[in-house]
Amino acid sequence: MDSLITAAASALAAGDPLRALNCVALREDAPALALRGIAMAQLGDLTQARHLLKRAARAFGPKQAVAHARCVLAQAEIAFVSRDLGWPVKALAAAQAALEQNGDAINAIHACHLQARRSLLLGQLDEAERVLRAVEPALLPPIRRAAHEMILAGIAMQRLRTAPARAALVRAQAAADLSRIPALKAEVATAAERLDAPVARHIAGGKERLIALADVEDLLASGTLVVDACRRVVRRGKVVVPLASRPVLFALARALAEAWPNDVCRTDLLRAAFQAKRVDESHRARLRVEMGRLRQLLRPLADVLATSRGFVLQPRQASAVNVLAWPVEEEYGAVLAFLADGEAWSSSALALALGISQRTVQRSLDTLAAEGKVQWFGRARARRWTTATVPGFTTIMLLPTLLSDG
Repeated sequence: MDSLITAAASALAAGDPLRALNCVALREDAPALALRGIAMAQLGDLTQARHLLKRAARAFGPKQAVAHARCVLAQAEIAFVSRDLGWPVKALAAAQAALEQNGDAINAIHACHLQARRSLLLGQLDEAERVLRAVEPALLPPIRRAAHEMILAGIAMQRLRTAPARAALVRAQAAADLSRIPALKAEVATAAERLDAPVARHIAGGKERLIALADVEDLLASGTLVVDACRRVVRRGKVVVPLASRPVLFALARALAEAWPNDVCRTDLLRAAFQAKRVDESHRARLRVEMGRLRQLLRPLADVLATSRGFVLQPRQASAVNVLAWPVEEEYGAVLAFLADGEAWSSSALALALGISQRTVQRSLDTLAAEGKVQWFGRARARRWTTATVPGFTTIMLLPTLLSDG
């Protein structure tokens, strides 16, 4: 490896892509192409970065297995940052295996982290934990240790475990400080701020307030009856009744919970569940049927009692009824929630993450764009959607060890 390649790799490892480009900007050999690709990724030009890394991978070829695997790893990283979740997982697994076989432990661990981050983004928490179990964080260099702890924090946050999440972020901050990379420090600090930001609205007794993750955790552990509009379940402690596939029943349960301890008149229930503007006898008959179904499903948690004017929720073994809802509720709130991370998403990646069809996602995005709530850049398959004013800004996870010896 010549001196310019070494200098460029060192500059990238220190988080200085401009200095790296000064070393290799005019070169067309495979190592220079790879380093230029990572530098462009760190600067946010992901399209050019992807093109350069593909050229580098072809130039290295199968005979240079380690360098080729590192290029594949960098391409997978760019795909993740671009929220292109359809990239080939098998190719990343093959690259990880090649790196392990050839003694490049650091980049093999980076591949593990990338797989875990993808699983975390898709809500596959068990899979993310399984991947991380193969990594010993105490043996990692500071950059990788920070990444590892941030993934652990993300898993803990999605499992509503605030204390482990906060402890992981403290460890991540310590590792980031040791790395002396300002962007990494800022990323960890932003994640820590997110832990204390409002994540839901708590509605009880006719009043509502924004609450943080720790408050949600305390509420779910309190033993009270909770109608969770974020996950569309009714729960008390470990007893959970899922209603995500029963929107009418969930709408009725939520209406009863928000009015508790008072009852809800039949007209209001019909409007909440069926959006009925004019109520006739067929609506009332359907309401009786749906209330019977809801009463049967909620039997372990509460009774649904008829009153002279409507229905009332009577919790069993619980002193109160609470409702959890998204901080902002609108028709396409789930799409906006994913775009709120500031990254640029493709419609196919949003469909994969949300578990719905790409056509449904596209309709949602078109509506939100018409309302000025999201914006897009690129065309055809390269189109990306974001709520941020500056699209395509890459994360600090694109840190180069592409051509290092570990």
